[in-house]
Amino acid sequence: MYRIAVLASGSGTDLQSILDACDSGQIPGKVSLVISNNHDAFALERGKKHGSEVLYIDHRGKSREAHEKEMSAAIEARNIDLIVLAGYLRIFTLYFPDKYKNRMINIHPALLPKYGGKGMHGMNVHEAVIASGDKESGCTVHLVTFEVDGGSAVGQMKVPVLPDDTPETLQARVLEAEHILLPLVVQWFAEGNVEITPDSEVMVKGV
Repeated sequence: MYRIAVLASGSGTDLQSILDACDSGQIPGKVSLVISNNHDAFALERGKKHGSEVLYIDHRGKSREAHEKEMSAAIEARNIDLIVLAGYLRIFTLYFPDKYKNRMINIHPALLPKYGGKGMHGMNVHEAVIASGDKESGCTVHLVTFEVDGGSAVGQMKVPVLPDDTPETLQARVLEAEHILLPLVVQWFAEGNVEITPDSEVMVKGV
């Protein structure tokens, strides 16, 4: 069984898309572990409901690396194959991306490399897209590296930016795309269809 860990800090709608895809058989695997740094994250409740083990690992009062090592110990103990960041609002030290190189992915609500990097999260992204006058936006699933939003893209999905869009309406449209793309990419990993070169370039077989 392909074992997935999901890190989430908030409500966990992207997590839910993975849980549902595992339940339906789209993903031949299981979300074995959900970790949050937020005690009140609804993502933990979503994980419990679907039979995942859930852990609250507080980041407060410790260094970033100490927090990452605590998460890593939990991940290693459960023989996790893939780590998915789904609304996880922490920036890593060198330790975590290095340890899980090519085994950790993130979903970003824009068509990277545009609108990525420090400060480009949440509504900030959609505000920037609308201000730019771009005619399309979307989401990107990418490998996680130390450079924020800098890892190679595994998959993207585009959506139109409509003339009367607000950041909120655009966010809702992009989120719908996230809920299709993220489980699809996890499926590719679980089925062994993602090939990553020594330089971390990504090739997806059959796509």
